[in-house]
Amino acid sequence: MCAPCLANPPRHDGIAAGTLYNDASRKLILAFKHGRRIALADMLAKLIEARLPKLEGDWLIIPVPLHRTRLWARGFNQAGLLAQNLAKATGHQLVVDGLKRSKRTESLGGLGRKAREKALAGSIIINPVRQEQFAGAQILLVDDVLTSGATSDMCVKTLRRAKADRVVIACFARVLDEALEHRITPESETPEVRKPRAPRDE
Repeated sequence: MCAPCLANPPRHDGIAAGTLYNDASRKLILAFKHGRRIALADMLAKLIEARLPKLEGDWLIIPVPLHRTRLWARGFNQAGLLAQNLAKATGHQLVVDGLKRSKRTESLGGLGRKAREKALAGSIIINPVRQEQFAGAQILLVDDVLTSGATSDMCVKTLRRAKADRVVIACFARVLDEALEHRITPESETPEVRKPRAPRDE
C-alpha cells in the first residue's frame, strides 16, 4: 500500500493502468478523445487488459459516464469504447448504461479534494433499470485517464451504495505526481525533470 492510500484508504479494490500519463500517452489520449481517432480504442484496451488482475467469476464492465451534453458534442464516450473492447477481450458482461451523470460538472482542475467532492456531489447516479444487477457484483470501472481520482471515486461510492461487492478501476493512463519524466537537454547534458500537463477531469 502506498502512503496516500494508507493515509486515506480508497473505496476501490485496486487500479489497473495500462501506462503512466506522460507525453507519449497524452498524445494518444488527445488523438483518441479529441482527434476522434476512435480506432485507437482497441489498442488502448489491449494495453489495459495486460495490466488487469485475474478476473475470477462473473464481472460487470461499466464505463465512467459522460453527461449527455458532452456526449452530444463529442459523439461518443471514450470510456464506453474502451469498456466495449475490454468486454469483448475478457468475455465479461458490458453494462454501458450502468451509471449516469445527472448534472454536468465544470473542470475540476485546481480544486482541492473537498472542493472536488462538493462539485461532484450528486452528479453520478445508478441507472434505475440496472439497480438489481449491482448487488453483490464484481465491477470493473473503466475510464481513459485517472487524474485526481475524484470522478472515479464518486463512481465507486455510488456503486458501493448499490451494494457492489468489489470495484476495480481500469484506465489507460494514470497521472502520478511522483512519476516524473527525466530527459537530457542538449545544452547542458544534465538531467531535466519535467512533468507533462495533466488532463482536466470531466
